[in-house]
Amino acid sequence: MGTNDVTNRVDEKDKETLNLLTSTQIVIHDALKKLGYNEELFELLKEPLRMVHVRIPVRMDDGSTKVFTGFRAQHNDAIGPTMGGVRFHPRVDVDEVKALSMWMSMKCGIADLPFGGGKGAILCNPRTLSFGELERLSRGYVRAISQIVGPTKDIPAPDMYTNSQIMAWMLDEYSRFRKYDSPGFITGKPLVLGGSEGREKAGAAGVTICIEEAAKKRGIRIQGARIIVQGFGNAGSYIAKFMHERGAKIIGISDVYGALYNPDGLNINYLLDRRDSFGTVTSLFEGAITNKELLEHDCDVLVPAAIANQITAENASNIRARIVVEAANGPTTLEATRILSERGILLVPDVLAGAGGVTVSYFEWVQNNQGYYWSEEEVAERLRKKLVNSFNQIYDISQSRNIDMRLAAYMVGVGKMAEASLLRGWV
Repeated sequence: MGTNDVTNRVDEKDKETLNLLTSTQIVIHDALKKLGYNEELFELLKEPLRMVHVRIPVRMDDGSTKVFTGFRAQHNDAIGPTMGGVRFHPRVDVDEVKALSMWMSMKCGIADLPFGGGKGAILCNPRTLSFGELERLSRGYVRAISQIVGPTKDIPAPDMYTNSQIMAWMLDEYSRFRKYDSPGFITGKPLVLGGSEGREKAGAAGVTICIEEAAKKRGIRIQGARIIVQGFGNAGSYIAKFMHERGAKIIGISDVYGALYNPDGLNINYLLDRRDSFGTVTSLFEGAITNKELLEHDCDVLVPAAIANQITAENASNIRARIVVEAANGPTTLEATRILSERGILLVPDVLAGAGGVTVSYFEWVQNNQGYYWSEEEVAERLRKKLVNSFNQIYDISQSRNIDMRLAAYMVGVGKMAEASLLRGWV
């Protein structure tokens, strides 16, 4: 698919229905044009260098064998090894995995990490699998992709519906297969197996840092700031907790069943105690509103931390936040981004706000390689320094070039990867 094909697909389809891959390609193309790069470079970077499909036979508890489909995308390794999570999800598809690997490349470039982007996935519903079935599936995936991954090739990490236990199984299987111990093969591991302090909370910590920096730019004091967090899973609940601890007023939260809103502030600690293992809590309360209604309430900071395409052309004009910080993947469509920007709402894009996880994964990889481990305070300090520098660089570009922060972030994210590809003589 060439550049004209991308443009034609935009003309043929309403911008609100673009899939993640197409919308990502559009912003990468715009970023490369702003940086003065040619079309040949876009042809290289518009899709992953490698996209592997695997079939994973798993012995189920009832004695039958079920065959699962898995993917691993490696976007670009011009700078260094690729890195990115592995998600278990019943509706993941090839285009989504490709786009997510490209976003990981952007995040690595934004945080100035020596990596390109990777992403893996298995088509499954982990909620229907037993503990033993999950282990056998995790180990089977590693065997299937073992030839293209490794601590100097491609480093997996946790993602949607995967955790430190699954990373531990994958690490053990890789060590058995390669017949040597290699903790740097995977990140997000338990601490006792070479994991890093702060990794589980890194994604939310990164979003929190971006909220604080964005608030400074808009002259908003965190103490008493009114914040709405859409989504109360791992990321959303930690974000609400961190901001509450900093003195902000969390006036709204939501889950898959609905939303809770109180202009005087919610009791976050109480809600955290009451939520179940899937992050749902609103069904326990009367008077819940819809997610759509919550998004349109007046607030200082709106944090979409749930799923994609929540702020669209249909509701972007009704958003009454001064700042939107994207904690989810792709919660704001391209057309909605334009509308929010024209209305003067500061939008901090997912590739910047979501860079905390991959940054601490990098820290974990470094610690594994040197055999020396940092305290949680050291990890937090290093993460803050990285993301504050990245935020200010992107904000300054957006202001000086009069562009939105999404395009500015992609310019930073793609810049070094493009330069490295040129220096290697790939284009």
